[in-house]
Amino acid sequence: MKSSRFKVLSDAEIKTIQQHTLEILETVGIKVEVKKMRRMLADLGCRVDEAKKIVYYKPSVVESLLKKAPREYILCGADSSKQWPINPDTRVFGGLGTAINFYDLETGDYRPTTLKDQTDHIILFDGLDNIVSNQMDIWPNDIPMQCIHVEAIRSWAKHCTKSFGMGAYGVLATKDMMEMTSIVMGGKDNIRDRHPFITIVSIQSPLSTAQIQLEGLMILAEWGQPALVSPEAMAGTTAPVTLAGLLLQQNAEVVAHIVMAQAVNPGTPVMYGTVSTIAEMRRGTVALGSIETGMISAGAAQLAHSYGIPCRAVAGATESKTIDIQCGVERFQSMLLAALGGANYITCVGTLESTTAGAHELAVIDNELIGMVERAIRGVEVSDISLAVDVLRRVGPDGNYLMEEHTQRHFRGEHFIPKLADRDKRDIWEKAGKKEMLERSRDEAKKILSKHRERELDPGVAKALDDYVAMVAGRGLDEFLAAEWEA
Repeated sequence: MKSSRFKVLSDAEIKTIQQHTLEILETVGIKVEVKKMRRMLADLGCRVDEAKKIVYYKPSVVESLLKKAPREYILCGADSSKQWPINPDTRVFGGLGTAINFYDLETGDYRPTTLKDQTDHIILFDGLDNIVSNQMDIWPNDIPMQCIHVEAIRSWAKHCTKSFGMGAYGVLATKDMMEMTSIVMGGKDNIRDRHPFITIVSIQSPLSTAQIQLEGLMILAEWGQPALVSPEAMAGTTAPVTLAGLLLQQNAEVVAHIVMAQAVNPGTPVMYGTVSTIAEMRRGTVALGSIETGMISAGAAQLAHSYGIPCRAVAGATESKTIDIQCGVERFQSMLLAALGGANYITCVGTLESTTAGAHELAVIDNELIGMVERAIRGVEVSDISLAVDVLRRVGPDGNYLMEEHTQRHFRGEHFIPKLADRDKRDIWEKAGKKEMLERSRDEAKKILSKHRERELDPGVAKALDDYVAMVAGRGLDEFLAAEWEA
């Protein structure tokens, strides 16, 4: 049987949170920072306080539009033959975060990120077998800010066969991302049902929206592309200090955003996201590496699935500033709890320091940790073959199973075989150079990067991408600001 799900809520408690969610949305409301969305919701029958920009969601509207969100959709890669179904029963791991500093792979120095780091990161993720999606984790410091999103998509097209994504950065940038994705995939029709691009839509807790994020959500919905609506509430500061209170507030926030996506375009693929955690109450700072992050992720997955919607959760996160034991402990427990809790899209591998820093060797280690997590979740299969009764009788007391055909046939499937963790005896380890896991992961990252070859893009596609990047590079920040919708 598969390993049991980690649950933090009973069925009755889920219903209680659902009921209070409708009440909160109807009586307290959500601050909606885009005027055209407020009008849209008013037309559906929701009460709107235009002076305060508060929308009071009518329960029947919420319940009706929640049902429009699809239970399953396809995530594909830049190589469209690579596809992954996303639904409440599947699970994929991906990178995410906003790393603005980086541990240099060659020197080990901690320094600001560069465009080369971003490109290498995209290449590396393409070569890691347990990671299937790559959000733009690296924010380069050496190029203009208005070009980051288009440079990232061009690098993805040239160097990656897997899925990609970024955050929703307002009207003009989100439209750029959709247009460039369409170019990469050969036209808008080719992304309508397969979704190579998946976008984080952050929610401003408590009970509010961020204008550029909501604009991005509306554009994604117009294009029918997946939106991962994700609060980053902290229990004790931007949410009630109790985990139940945080889950209630988060549920109201996520449900409101899913309703807004469905109001624009019924059937828009979404994920019920969570990056929520507790506040470090001694400092008022975030504590993504806390044990409570995994508990919140598990509760979010239960609530998401109660609506028939897949869940995105944060994991692999740590407040550690270096790749030390804290870094390892916090990232593994959050990965394991998120996966055991049933989250379907688990992000933030390869990061540290509350996801604001990154390291290529850490991504390689995370890839191995994910393999361990997947093995644990697979559980123990019991069958006539796996029970091995005949083999057990044949070998008998004081025997040995090493040379048995049953052993040779099944050990690769039954045992997780690590690539990085050292299991040799000391003398063998010493002869091999006494390398620690971090050194081995660094070697593996360099090996993947050195073997990489750029994808052969159609010349017309490559030119169109170059032209698009050049066009955006010619824009000023004022053009992005001028394109924003009325608040």
